[in-house]
Amino acid sequence: MTNKAVMEALDGLPPVKVHCSLLAEEAIHAALWDYAQKNGIKIEGLKKPKSDIHEGEEDEEEEY
Repeated sequence: MTNKAVMEALDGLPPVKVHCSLLAEEAIHAALWDYAQKNGIKIEGLKKPKSDIHEGEEDEEEEY
C-alpha cells in the first residue's frame, strides 16, 4: 500500500491534503508490523516502521 494508491482509491486529493495519504500509508504499515509481531507472523518484505515520520530525513535548515 502506497500513498499513491490511497490517493487513487479516493479519486485524488487536493494538494493541501496529500500529506494525509502519507499518514495513511504509514499507519497501515505500522498496523501490519504490530499485527505480525503480536502474532508471530513474518510478512516478507515488511520492515520495522519508522518511529518518527521524519526518521531518515536529512536535517534541513531554514534560511531567514
